[in-house]
Formats: sequence, C-alpha cells, structure tokens
Amino acid sequence: MNDKPFLSPVQKFVNAESFSGILLFGATVLAFILSNLPIHEFYDFVWQYKFGIKSEHFELVKPLILWVNDGLMTIFFLLIGLEIKREVLIGELNSLKKASLPIFAAFGGMVLPLMMFLLLNQNPETTRGWGISMATDIAFTLAILKLLGDRVPLSLKIFLTAFAIIDDIGAVLIIALFYTSEISWMLLLYAGIMLVVLYILSFLKIHNKFLLLIFGIIIWLLFLKAGIHPTLAGILLAFSIPIRQRINEYQYAEKLKEIINRLVKSTNTNKLPVLTKKQIEEIDNLEDWTIKVQSPIQQLEHRLHNWVAFLIMPIFALANAGIHFSNEMTIDLPLVITVAISLFLGKTIGVSFFSYLSIKINLAALPENIRLKQIIGVAILSGVGFTMSLFIGGLAFFEEIVYFNSAKVGIIAGSLASGIVGFIVIKQGLSSKNGTQ
Repeated sequence: MNDKPFLSPVQKFVNAESFSGILLFGATVLAFILSNLPIHEFYDFVWQYKFGIKSEHFELVKPLILWVNDGLMTIFFLLIGLEIKREVLIGELNSLKKASLPIFAAFGGMVLPLMMFLLLNQNPETTRGWGISMATDIAFTLAILKLLGDRVPLSLKIFLTAFAIIDDIGAVLIIALFYTSEISWMLLLYAGIMLVVLYILSFLKIHNKFLLLIFGIIIWLLFLKAGIHPTLAGILLAFSIPIRQRINEYQYAEKLKEIINRLVKSTNTNKLPVLTKKQIEEIDNLEDWTIKVQSPIQQLEHRLHNWVAFLIMPIFALANAGIHFSNEMTIDLPLVITVAISLFLGKTIGVSFFSYLSIKINLAALPENIRLKQIIGVAILSGVGFTMSLFIGGLAFFEEIVYFNSAKVGIIAGSLASGIVGFIVIKQGLSSKNGTQ
C-alpha cells in the first residue's frame, strides 16, 4: 500500500517550485564559477554574441543575453499571467476574505523597500534602481521552506504563494510604468487591436493554439518595437486564455462511456498487433473530448510550468548572475549596501508590519495553523528577490556595468541574508509550536 498522501495541486506546485529553486541556486553558482575562470572572456562573449534577422526594411538583431531576457522571459511572464488569472478567478485571491492578508503583506513588501531604497540612496545616478528591492523570488523561497519538510503548514505555503503572486503583479506594473523607453503609440495600438481580438475569442470560448502562437509572436514584436518591454506581452496574452472548459466532467464521462462501448464492439478479431480503422477513429474522438474537458488556462499552465521552472529560469540565472571579480573591478559599495538592506530589512519590516496591522484592525485574519512568528519568518524570507530583482536590475542598469554588478552583489547579499535568517526564524517557530503541543 502506498503511504504517501494524495498531492493537491498546491502541493504539486510547491514541489515543482522547490526543485526549481535548487536548479536556480546551481545555475547561479555555475555563473559565478564560469565568470571567474580563465575562460571568463569566452563566457562573456557567448552572452554578448549578436544574432537575429536583418533585411532592407526590417532588423531584429540582439545579443544572446537579450534573447534570454526579452524572449525566453516572456514565457516566464506568460506563466505568471496564467497564475494571476487563475488565482484571481478561482484560487486563493478570488475573494476579499482570502486575499486580504496576502494583499496587505504584498503592499507592505513593496512600499517599505522602495522607501528604504530612496532613503538610503544618495547617488542620483542609481535612483533608477528603486524597483530592485520590491521583488520576491517564489522558487527560492518555496525551496527554502521545502528544507523544513512536512512540518511547514500547507496554509503557510499557500500564503507565501498568494503573497508572491500579488508581488509579481506589482512588479509587472512597475516594469510597465517606469522601466520602458520612448513609446511608439501607433505600434502599441496595433498590438492592442490584436489583443482585443484574442479577448473577444476568449469571451466566446474559442481557443486556438496556432492562432495564439501567431498573434503572440506578432504582439511580442510590436511591444519590442514600440518601446514597451516585450515580457509584458506575455502577461497580457495570458489574460486572453479562457479558463472555462468547453464541456463539463459529466458530459465527458458520458462521452467516455460511449467511446468505450464502441471500442469494445470494434475489437480486432484477427488478433493483429495493430488497431482497426474504427478503433483509431474512436481514440481520436477520445483525444478531442479530453481536450474539451480541460480548462485551456490550466492545460497551458501545466505544460509551461516545467519548461519555465527547470529550463528558462536556470538559463536566465546563468546569463545574468555572473560577476567577474578582479583587481580592476569597480563596485559601487553604497549601492550594494542600499540594495541589500532594502531587500532584507525593507521586506521584513514591510510584510510583517502590514500583516500585523491588517490583523489588528480586523481587515484580515491569520490562516489556520499559522502563528504570527511564522508570518514574520515568511516576511524575512520574502527578501529573497533574486530572479525578478536581477530582471529589474538589468532594466535599470543594463548599459552601466559598474552599477549592474553592484546591484547583483547587493541582490545576492540581501537574498542570502533573507534566506538564512528567514529559515532560522521559521524553524524556531515550528519547533516552539511543536514543543507546546
């Protein structure tokens, strides 16, 4: 008999994200090693190698690192958009009662780091990095929680996931509003028209993967040429994916019975190791009905999740986390300190205080089996910004290598401090809870 309990969708998500966090850590360490070996120039050359399409009337040529940051990361943002839509419509954010505590926590986790960064930063040239400390890396944080084993309440993991998703919404808005170049409104209008077409089709419950792919590529290109960061196209495309099934489970079960009956009646009497034409037709029918019973958003999210968690995010870390340390290296120490403190203290104070305040004034309530000390531990843990922090840091300082490297060091220092201290606080909270039982 199998002693392992049935895994809920949330538990499966947490497990996948936890392993993704381990891969992210490995990719980060590998990036550090490669960027400091004698072959570091080749490592840099690979990521800066330019390729693309060029003709008399059109040009799309970018370094490999930008194909990762602007291209592959669009798929990452598409997945974030799918998660946001699902959580808002049918998940942990579909009612004010369930969403209130994560909303307050995320608000505090964005406002306080921003204020702390602006308060500590004394260099006008680095003010543009204010958005770096507002992000939380869900893969790393869930991986750290995973180290504590099954003692961590599922409700605490759900709170962290919901809080991080709201945090992602804030990060997306920040990128859209403050980290864009000069905008071509005409190209943006064309992209908007195509999105409206997809939204209308979604409303009519019409979902065509081929059409989504073609429209998605064109919209991504229009965003890129319009001056809006193309990863935002991924978020907007996600909102066009229908959430409702074309048939319900009862209808599917009835169709399944009919197909099984017909398959039994059309059994191959010659006992040959091949199917009859009728059997093949029935299996094709089964595949069609199986697609119809699945929610398009759930199906796409399921297919993308492993690609993003196990390939795209590690590649992003490998491309962006490398820092070459040498005697000639220049580091802006004040920026390093500002980023690290804003991540560690800003997130800790912001998430803890706003969570406590919302509970105290009865606008939110602690989830079941969670104590305030564990919320504080999650608050500290939320300072692990890494992926999104590096992404925003790249937008802010991509052409200013000294500031970008300094931001990287600050992000890694702040994330390490948040991860270690958060782990200890949550572990102590779990131990004291077990001791009082």
